[in-house]
Amino acid sequence: MPVRSRLMVMDMGRDAGQGVVELAYRHVVGDFQGALRERERLRPRRWLRRSVVPLIAFAFVLNASLSAAGREKPNWILLILVPLTAALLFLTPRLQARAFLKLAARSGAFRATVSDAGLTVANDNSTTSVNWSAQPRYRETEDAFITYSDDKNAASFTVLPKRGLADPGDTDRLRAILDRHLARA
Repeated sequence: MPVRSRLMVMDMGRDAGQGVVELAYRHVVGDFQGALRERERLRPRRWLRRSVVPLIAFAFVLNASLSAAGREKPNWILLILVPLTAALLFLTPRLQARAFLKLAARSGAFRATVSDAGLTVANDNSTTSVNWSAQPRYRETEDAFITYSDDKNAASFTVLPKRGLADPGDTDRLRAILDRHLARA
């Protein structure tokens, strides 16, 4: 009895593109706010920043109430600097996001290519290639995929907004590529 072999025909034009996802976008401030918020969750001492603001508020309220009750002279330095410090801590992520947006806006439109080889981001002024080992972890938000470096402060990151995908099905393909090469943080 003859053995029939099975031939596997592969369309290289079609299948070669299966491992590549392309994005085209312009950054908005929300991209960087989300990336900075997620980066804060990766940091080992994030509890410190969260506990400082309530302590500052407690010191302010204590000083103000003791001053109002007449038990102590008002400490004007505390009454002025404490709310200013709390506001600055609260606004820092927004100010950082706006600074990142300002830099990104100068570069114009972004085009990103994500493949098994890594990530390439090009804009009107430059092209950057990132190997998976340079940013070995990622987080997914409702609006974006963000890759991060593995240092304790996650100093380097790349934002890939989902709105930049040409097809909604590309979201799953992009997630699959990232899952193959990066660790979810």
